[in-house]
Amino acid sequence: MKPKPDEHDSALFREATRDVKPLRHDARVTGKAPGPRARARFARAERRQGLEEIPDGSPHEPELAAGDASLFARPGVPASSLRKLRRGQYRVQAELDLHGLTVAEAQLQLREFLIASLQRNARCLRIVHGKGLRSGSKGPVLRQLVNSALRRTAPVLAFASARPVDGGTGAVYVLLAATHASSASTTADGSPAA
Repeated sequence: MKPKPDEHDSALFREATRDVKPLRHDARVTGKAPGPRARARFARAERRQGLEEIPDGSPHEPELAAGDASLFARPGVPASSLRKLRRGQYRVQAELDLHGLTVAEAQLQLREFLIASLQRNARCLRIVHGKGLRSGSKGPVLRQLVNSALRRTAPVLAFASARPVDGGTGAVYVLLAATHASSASTTADGSPAA
């Protein structure tokens, strides 16, 4: 319980504040309004340049047959994130279908899709490349192109063949790295929120 202020203390306070006048409040604020949020122009430009130069596959990349499952993860990607990706537990934020395209057309579409997805800060993608059953002796050409391009694209953390309902071995789920600090839709391990 608080003690009551004694009359002597109250009189001392009134005496001390007798000549005090309230501050005048101006409605006008001096100073600049906050500017637009800073953006990492150079980092975006470097990412874009890297994506524009997606090279062809190299001999150390595995050759894929029509029924083989695709699976790739960069070092440091948690096994739990890869498991959730393989199970289709992340919300797909963008999708690309490459069916019926030539290799040159597919490469251009894939490059533009990855650039746009990174600019929108998408974290989980689905790319439908087909199984390559009609590719003849060349094997699954578009599938090999997607596999090679994704392995060589630095912001790609992991990719895995889709669930059968989403295209099976004819499609891949792709997990991208966050591109800037606003990763509110990520979990504690840095993976996208499901």
